[in-house]
Amino acid sequence: MSNAEQRAQMSEGAGFIAALDQSGGSTPKALALYGVEASDYGSDAEMFDEIQKMRARIILADDFTKDKVIGAILFERTLGEEIEGRKVADYLWSVKGIVPFLKIDKGLEEQANGVQLMKPIPGLAETLAKAGRVFGTKERSVIHEANAEGIAAIVAQQFDVAREVVSAGMVPIIEPEVNIHSATKAEAEDILNAEILKNLDQLEDGQDVMLKLTIPTKANLYDAVADHPRVLRVVALSGGYSTEEACDLLGQNGKMIASFSRALTEGLSKHQSEAEFNAALGGNIDKIFKASC
Repeated sequence: MSNAEQRAQMSEGAGFIAALDQSGGSTPKALALYGVEASDYGSDAEMFDEIQKMRARIILADDFTKDKVIGAILFERTLGEEIEGRKVADYLWSVKGIVPFLKIDKGLEEQANGVQLMKPIPGLAETLAKAGRVFGTKERSVIHEANAEGIAAIVAQQFDVAREVVSAGMVPIIEPEVNIHSATKAEAEDILNAEILKNLDQLEDGQDVMLKLTIPTKANLYDAVADHPRVLRVVALSGGYSTEEACDLLGQNGKMIASFSRALTEGLSKHQSEAEFNAALGGNIDKIFKASC
C-alpha cells in the first residue's frame, strides 16, 4: 500500500467519499430503506450479514470506481468480511483503487449542553494496530444547539482522539455533525467553525486531519478550515437531506466534497434487478460526483 499515493488521492483527487459505515444502531433503518425488514433476520449476526450483502453489492457495482469515489468509510465489523476472497479494505484499495477508512466511535453519550459527545472508545490503540489496509478513521459526535460550552467540549474531544489516531500513523476524519433540524444551526456552525480553527492551530507539523461537517447554512463557511495547512480535505455529510437537496447545497460550497451515506443509497432496493440497482446507484454517484467537483 502506498500511503503517499492514498494521501495524494484524498487531498487532491476529484470525487467523493462513500459512507458505508452503518453500525448496529443505524443498520435496521438502512436495511428497511433497502427493502429488508426486521422480520427478515432473526439475530444481530443475520442483520449484519444482510448489510454486508448490501455493501458488497454497492462496492461491486460498475460505477463504484475511483474515477468518482475516491474513498470509502467502513464499519469495524466489515474489516473481517471479504469480497471475492479479499478482505474488504484490501479489495477497495487493491482492486478498486478506493482509499479505505474505519469508523472508530462507539456511539453517543446522552445529550448535555446541547451536544452529544462520543462514548469512550476502549481498546482504540489495539483497533488501530489491527486495522491493516486502512488509511484513516472517522469519529462522529453531534451538535443540537448553539451552546458554546458544549461545542467547545465536542471539538476538544474530537481533536484528542485525532491525535491518538495520528500517532498510530493514520489520518483521522473529525466529524462534529450539526443537526440539520436545529433551530440554531447557523449560530452553532459559527461557533463550531471558530473552535475548529482554534484547535487546528494547536496541531503540530505532520498532525494532519480531515473534517466531515454538516453542509453549512452560510455557503463556504468552512473555506478557512479547508485552506488550513493541517487539513487534507473537508467533506460533507448528507445529514438526512435527500440526494437532490444534499447535492444542491453541497454545490454551493466550493471547498467541500461529499461523504454521503443515506443520499448515496437512496432508491436502492434488495429486490431490484442488477440492471435496476446499477442504474439507481450510478445515478446517485453521478449526482454526488458532480456536486463534489
